[in-house]
Amino acid sequence: MEYTFILVAEDEPLILLDIESALEEAGFRVVAVPNAEAAIEAFSENPESFSSLVTDIRLGSGKTGWDLAKHLRGSNPAFPVVYISGDSAIHWGVEGVPGSIMIPKPFAMPQIITALATLLNQQHPKQPSEPAA
Repeated sequence: MEYTFILVAEDEPLILLDIESALEEAGFRVVAVPNAEAAIEAFSENPESFSSLVTDIRLGSGKTGWDLAKHLRGSNPAFPVVYISGDSAIHWGVEGVPGSIMIPKPFAMPQIITALATLLNQQHPKQPSEPAA
């Protein structure tokens, strides 16, 4: 069985832990990192092992969540991206990658799970198998 991971980038340790725990409780496998550079490093080691990205916009010094999503989309133009932000949501239309979802802080964990499920279902639609007539 192939395992795929949700890559989560968030610089606030408690929020990162909350998101990681909620996604794991929902059945996802998670790689949680504190900044964009660590996310790019983890992704670069095995891009095929990741199914989607959840990222804060402001990730401390260095690259932003906008930069991170654009970098990952360079490998897969349809890579599912969920942004979370306390103050950058208004810039999503200009800075965000196409087909992404923005969730403003504060948020409820089910919002992230629903957003991921929506994007992943669009990425890999289930086709019913029909017998040939």
